[in-house]
Amino acid sequence: MADSDIGSGSEDWGTDHAFTRDSVYGLKMENTFSGALSYLRMKYSKDLEGIDIAVTGIPFDLALTNRPGTRFGPRGIRQSSCDLAFWANYPWDFDPLKRLACIDYGDCDIDFAHPQNIPNSIEAHITGILDKGASSLSMGGDHFISLPILRAYAKKFGPMAIVHFDAHSDTWPDEEGCINHGSMFYHAVKEGIIDVEHSVQVGIRTNNSNRMGLKWLDNEYVHENGHAKTAAEIKRIVGDAKAYLTFDIDCLDPAFAPGTGTPVCCGLSTYQARKILCALDGIDFKGMDLVEVSPQYDVGDVTSLAGATLMFDYISLMSKDLPEKHKEKA
Repeated sequence: MADSDIGSGSEDWGTDHAFTRDSVYGLKMENTFSGALSYLRMKYSKDLEGIDIAVTGIPFDLALTNRPGTRFGPRGIRQSSCDLAFWANYPWDFDPLKRLACIDYGDCDIDFAHPQNIPNSIEAHITGILDKGASSLSMGGDHFISLPILRAYAKKFGPMAIVHFDAHSDTWPDEEGCINHGSMFYHAVKEGIIDVEHSVQVGIRTNNSNRMGLKWLDNEYVHENGHAKTAAEIKRIVGDAKAYLTFDIDCLDPAFAPGTGTPVCCGLSTYQARKILCALDGIDFKGMDLVEVSPQYDVGDVTSLAGATLMFDYISLMSKDLPEKHKEKA
């Protein structure tokens, strides 16, 4: 089946592809309203042999400062991704899952009864993925999860440049060891695991004088300069550094992402965010997380759908210049 034939209805759809499919390659047709959930109907597996990207949930929301509920983010994103799972991701005109071996690796085990142990559990979870040669695409969870994830990445790659989409800079200072979704990049800079010179924060629209040396392309910059110039500036700042992409869904305006814990007005549209992300080819991204989706505050699943789509864009971006590895049987 050619990429242009995806969604044509000409093939036998089947069901429960998360468990019944044999191959990790290719999008699969399945009714959106039924079947076992996985991200994009990917094969649900713990086998990382030969895998390029392991999609994984981090259902943690004990570090929130406002409305709780991001522990349900991975579930909501998986459900909304079913609407995307059998079409080439417009405007991309190819099936990225034929170019990259991807699985849904399931969720990190969160021991809510021992919250102080959770950061180490998240770090170990991601380390296990990286040690097998795969990269991680994590679904939060609140934004604190980026700190233990970055610790795992820094062990393998050294300090990472971050491309950070958010309404908040998350560099407010607090005490060492605090578990707070507003201070994890403060601690990451202090720990030396962020390459500050090549890092950039996009869409910021809350005051914080303590920027920790990180460059801002705030919401006003994006609105005034447009998505093309914003993407070009991000690429200039990051250069050839190894980079990690972290996307807080509250970077989007609440009109486009009401299902989040700390919404802030005057943010990016989903269109702007996608156009910027899709233009970041050439950056040496090693991994990504998409955080702060709270389905219970959502309207018509628009926030979960935005999160699922931005993740799909990242996979498409990462596979843009790769050859097709998998051919469908005639």
